Amino acid sequence: MTTTTPAVVTEPPGLETQRKEIESLLQEHELRSGDSWYLVETRWYEQWKEYVETGDQNSSSFPGQIDNTELFEDQDSYHLKERLVENEDFVLVPAEAWHKLLTWYGLVDEQPPLERKIRMYVFQVVDLPSTLKVEVYPVEIFLCLHSNMENVISAQFSRADHIHTIQKKMQHQFEVAEGAETRLWMKSSDTSCERLRNVHVSVLDSCLSSNMTVIMEMRNADGTWPSSRPQIMRNSVEEQDSYRGQPGVCGLTNLGNTCFMNSALQCLSNTPPLTEYFLLSSYLEELNFTNPLGMKGEIAEAYADVIKQMWSGRHYSVVPRIFKTKVGHFASQFLGYQQHDSQELLSFLLDGLHEDLNRVKNKEYIELRDADGRPDQEVAEEAWRNHRRRNDSVIVDTFHGLFKSTLVCPECHKVSVTFDPFCYLSVPLPVSKDRVMEVFFVSLDPEAKPVQHRLVVPKAGKVSDLCSTLSQMTNVPANHMVVADVFNHRFYKIYHADESLSCILDRDDIFVYELNSGSVEEDGDEVVLALYLRERSHYRDYGSGSSSYGTCLFGHPLLLAVPRSQCTRDALYLLFLQRLARYVRPPDPSEEVEEEDEEGGEEEDDEEEEEEYKTQTNGVSDDGEEESEAAGPSQRDPCCDGGQGDIPADSSTTNQPRPVPIPPQLDHAHTEPATSGAGAEDNHPASCSGSTNANANITANASFNAVAKACGNGSDDANATANENSNVYSADNGNGSVYNSTTTKANFNASATTLNNSSLGACGIANAGAAALVDGLQGASQQPTETSDVEEAEEKEACPVGSNQRQKRKTCQSKRRKPLFSIQAVNSNGTTERGMGEGGTAFSFSSQPYVAIDWDPDMKKKFYNENEAEKYVKHSSMEVSQQQTRVQLQECIALFTTVETLEEENPWYCPQCKKHQLATKKLDLWSLPEVLIIHLKRFSYTKYSREKLDIIVDFPLRHLDFSGSLLRKSLSHGEPPSCYDLIAVSNHYGGLRDGHYTSYAKNKDNGQWYYFDDSKVTYAREEQIVTNAAYLLFYQRQDKIRQPTLPAPTDDGAASPTQAANDVTSSKHDSTDGATPCVTMETD
Repeated sequence: MTTTTPAVVTEPPGLETQRKEIESLLQEHELRSGDSWYLVETRWYEQWKEYVETGDQNSSSFPGQIDNTELFEDQDSYHLKERLVENEDFVLVPAEAWHKLLTWYGLVDEQPPLERKIRMYVFQVVDLPSTLKVEVYPVEIFLCLHSNMENVISAQFSRADHIHTIQKKMQHQFEVAEGAETRLWMKSSDTSCERLRNVHVSVLDSCLSSNMTVIMEMRNADGTWPSSRPQIMRNSVEEQDSYRGQPGVCGLTNLGNTCFMNSALQCLSNTPPLTEYFLLSSYLEELNFTNPLGMKGEIAEAYADVIKQMWSGRHYSVVPRIFKTKVGHFASQFLGYQQHDSQELLSFLLDGLHEDLNRVKNKEYIELRDADGRPDQEVAEEAWRNHRRRNDSVIVDTFHGLFKSTLVCPECHKVSVTFDPFCYLSVPLPVSKDRVMEVFFVSLDPEAKPVQHRLVVPKAGKVSDLCSTLSQMTNVPANHMVVADVFNHRFYKIYHADESLSCILDRDDIFVYELNSGSVEEDGDEVVLALYLRERSHYRDYGSGSSSYGTCLFGHPLLLAVPRSQCTRDALYLLFLQRLARYVRPPDPSEEVEEEDEEGGEEEDDEEEEEEYKTQTNGVSDDGEEESEAAGPSQRDPCCDGGQGDIPADSSTTNQPRPVPIPPQLDHAHTEPATSGAGAEDNHPASCSGSTNANANITANASFNAVAKACGNGSDDANATANENSNVYSADNGNGSVYNSTTTKANFNASATTLNNSSLGACGIANAGAAALVDGLQGASQQPTETSDVEEAEEKEACPVGSNQRQKRKTCQSKRRKPLFSIQAVNSNGTTERGMGEGGTAFSFSSQPYVAIDWDPDMKKKFYNENEAEKYVKHSSMEVSQQQTRVQLQECIALFTTVETLEEENPWYCPQCKKHQLATKKLDLWSLPEVLIIHLKRFSYTKYSREKLDIIVDFPLRHLDFSGSLLRKSLSHGEPPSCYDLIAVSNHYGGLRDGHYTSYAKNKDNGQWYYFDDSKVTYAREEQIVTNAAYLLFYQRQDKIRQPTLPAPTDDGAASPTQAANDVTSSKHDSTDGATPCVTMETD
């Protein structure tokens, strides 16, 4: 307790007067919580009573000075004895009676007055009421400074005293400078400390008890606290401590996707009225710790710490880690390090600061009234007055305005008018009904390169609209097209014709494939195959447990319509060769390699090695075929030539598949018509086995030109295949541009991509030549068929049968060419699963329309031209420059005030109709705040599309006049003007899923614009500020703008123009033109 100054003893009144006055005070004075009473030793008090009752001032019973010696344990510390009893050891007198006695008799030298407070004792038992009692034994607390914890003093405080009393006591005791910002910590043990945030609560409510320590710390000059100095971006401690920069020109470290928070903080930091409010520590007296809607003052304190550090002028960049933790604690959506919207963070922060600093401690209930025909001025004043009765803070003073809301019932035409406060304006941007898409068109012509087109399609359109637009450019029927999203060398999704275009993002790699017929029925004669390209590795993957060769996808996949009758390995091999003709080179005769079937035990080991490979998961899943590492078809055997071209004979073993014969009418090398009978004795299975026990021998039966002619007369799809390492095409139009897709799909799940034959928008009728080519290959693999006339004719011409030539023909049949690649049924992910392709030489694609062609690395290197596969051509539509759309800010504000109809999800309850109605709604601006925040709604979310609008909004840097937008046209005397100047901008670069936030802000002290990119700060020019990335605009009313107190910085000592330009444009800045002299604030 504090020691009072000794009172001056005055001449006391008469004894009778003394007795009456003291007795009257003791009888009439009621106990009130917080009042002070004093302890007086019973012996001295009884002697005084005896003295005044005698009426003789010369009596020997004169008590002398007030003496409480018997109440103390010792005369040094003046601690009260334990277990003192009222009326036996002491009596309690009210403060007024004490002061009278002290004035009449005085107090023994150096004895402290025993002042005690009255407090309420609340019992936890329901039946017992609370009671008021004098606190005889107060709380004894130890006090010290954080900077000198060795110097400890003790003091006594009542449990009814406020923490503010302890703070004042410590400031006086330790001679803390006037105006220094301090805060208190309560130390309950050697390791535990807790902040005493609310200095307006009592000692009892703060859980302070005797023998506890209260520590006071003072804020450092750089804005930090000694107990929690944050991490600072600096080169060294010495450099940081000696750094003196412009206050406010300070970066914020990115903690991991926290650029959205940094951008919003920089804009608020450069809002003069709010920043000055915190720099002057005005918030300390307005912290609201009892508001149930607030954050107990923690958000306001954390924000104040960030602002004071940024405006200390002693940091290059600060780390807002504590602030980030507080935000995540009170708003769980900001927990972790995911990307967020800066406007959402700003909205939460302004609301949190308002509730933490709300001057209204107890909000009263106010019933809102409708206008009911009253004048707008009257209703507006009433609405604003009611708003201030519940909400009164620096945020309301600075950012809140008022707009008029008018609702009209479409049925009874009831008009409802209300005036509602706002903290920021979310203005819409004009939305175009069209969108620009870039696609690659893959023609049927095998020799044609893919063509890149730029299309203008409806935003709410379907995939069929895209095909129709592309059809006008290519003269290809729209129903002959299939649209697919290609990612990572496979089909991420194959779109149905009736799917919405909103499913396709601008960054997706969209390919449109031309097919040779119209739409395909699910059970029709044709199937649409998805073709992948894979490369086998040189080694087996024993770790998977299957001892299989690994494969990896490369290039771009293909879509092509194939008659079901051609779904055999032999026919597909020829068809794929023709489709890849542009970048797959056929082997010339010097490169032809023969494979020879050898019988006998001497090849047993080799056959076992081949057998192990053929049963692998990603290889050819059939037996009975040896594979050589050499590439190319075999050279013609002299005995099999006959002058009729390269036509291989059948294998001599019955379980070997029959080579594909070329009909005479498709082979230009044949000059004689086919005859029957000569080769009828050789009967073989007519289809290739797809099981793991019977691998098809896929061979070419003629030169590549003959094969190409036999496979479709130029009616098949062109293949658009990229290189194996990246998903790219390189342009072949002389400008050197390269299409490079490095986009990563999130949560790619290829197994969910299904190919529905009935919904694909393109397919064609069977090519007559291709159908004739495989006419003899239909049927089950185990059903032998008679040799056709065509085959007999070919056999006669290729290997004439005679008494001296049978041995030569037998030798011819035992040799075959090595295929360029093998064919394997796969799933949509491009991997092979057990059991695929089993049951015969014909593939069944009712549920698995995916195949892959597997290349041996040596064969791929020799015959696959990667450079040619990467090339594409740009259509003339790509040369048309895309002019950036520009709108004026006033146009957006006009859209904000237009009439709109409420959505079905948000109807209005009409009090007259007694039901919910889709009323029309109109918003009008009534009054504007000192600082106006305009939110440009760049992110558009509708039932048809989700997109970010990259429209350039031309917003003025000065003299933004709202006089034409305010509903209240005439301003009364003293009303503020409606002209604003720009003070800050929050920018967003990127798209819907990712992006980066930066900000421009004008320093309030020197009037210079700066560009804030996380921890980097650079000078900025005014012409750089208006970009298509502007997202949040901060305007300050001109009558509140304070003139800069410091001169604008010059370019002296600035970094080189090259360095400056790099710093300014390092964050995807696409609006700067030329180098910008600037000073970088970034450190290594």
